[in-house]
Amino acid sequence: MPPASTGASAAELPGALPSPSPAATSADTRHRPGDRAFRRANLALFAAGIATFVLLYSTQGLLPLLSADLGLTPGQASWTASVATLGLALALLPASALSDRYGRTAVMTASMLAAAGIALALPFAPNLTTLVILRAVQGAALAGLPATAMAYLAEEIHPSALASAMGLYVAGNSIGGMGGRLASGWAGAAWGWRWGLAVSAVLALAAALAFRLLIPAARQFRRTPLDARALARTVTGHLRNPLLLRLYGLGLLFMAVFGAVYNTVGYRLVAAPFDLPESVAASIFVVYLVGTLSSACAGRLVGRLGRRGTLYVAIGTTTTGLLLSLSDTLPGVLLGLTLITAGFFAGHATASSSVGRTATEGRAQASALYLIAYYLGNSLGGTLGADAYHATGWPGTATVGLTAMTLAAGVTLYATRKAVATRRATAVRTLRA
Repeated sequence: MPPASTGASAAELPGALPSPSPAATSADTRHRPGDRAFRRANLALFAAGIATFVLLYSTQGLLPLLSADLGLTPGQASWTASVATLGLALALLPASALSDRYGRTAVMTASMLAAAGIALALPFAPNLTTLVILRAVQGAALAGLPATAMAYLAEEIHPSALASAMGLYVAGNSIGGMGGRLASGWAGAAWGWRWGLAVSAVLALAAALAFRLLIPAARQFRRTPLDARALARTVTGHLRNPLLLRLYGLGLLFMAVFGAVYNTVGYRLVAAPFDLPESVAASIFVVYLVGTLSSACAGRLVGRLGRRGTLYVAIGTTTTGLLLSLSDTLPGVLLGLTLITAGFFAGHATASSSVGRTATEGRAQASALYLIAYYLGNSLGGTLGADAYHATGWPGTATVGLTAMTLAAGVTLYATRKAVATRRATAVRTLRA
């Protein structure tokens, strides 16, 4: 995912930009600020981010309505959200390879239009099984955008303008992630969950068409053959790197908390003692705006406290939020959600940005592996959190989150002790020398 300094939400992005292609580093035709093509590329990727994350999270704000209409438990309804991120996670590496063969814009366009087409069918799903299958396929179709957009930006945008272009893409992801949940939730509260999904589909289709009309033709892309062996070697090398594995694990654990909390908080807010209307409960996703601030602050915290120090702060903030969310007062719950969201975004921004610095080669694949762990965490946490809520209420969901944060603290503590031991060994060797 993106540099924290953009000030936008890091919730939906890969860990680092891939290295520019050889063609990009030598060409003089890359888009620069002031160019018409630069503005079009920025707006196109902004629209793409909106389309992708409107669709990916379209059912999350509708889960209580799905349960009421179809007679589902929270765990059953949560599958409509979890399988989309699971499908996306499993398709990321194949989509990345296809973009190397068939082109960035072709894969991104096909990805969004296919996913939007499936979205138009979702409101007509007759039962849960059909809805879950369609959502899984939709998630896989969506993988072409996050797997490819970073490479497109690195190849087509001049390095002097790459940070600003990334910032706008991040903003599109953030707005899409929040706006999709809000739009579907509000429409669903007014007219039912099928209309909520229909509104999301129309918004995403409009954004996808805007992308197709705006995106400039790729000028730096060089087609490369699919090389499964080379891809496997790169992936295997990353999976043998202990530091990368710890970062992937942290991404999974932070996102497990986020999925558990936001898949179930709607159920809690519409039930006693709060009894909020569906439209008001859906508005809880405005808390996502906190993530924009905490993502930006994460970069400054890393400068002051280091990566592990920032992770401890993020884990502590998230844990405090989980404990506060156990309150039976609405202000207590809202404060808890605010801290959970801030802690999640800070931890995720720190872990994801570290992936690019850690991987010395194959950064695109390293970033894709982080995204896979991240979205698997969302699927796992969302399902476990919803099942726990059905079994024991909100304390069950909070326990899932606290368990994840305990594991994250253990991973970070292990890394700290390992770093201290390495420094001591280095000092001893220096003295002996």
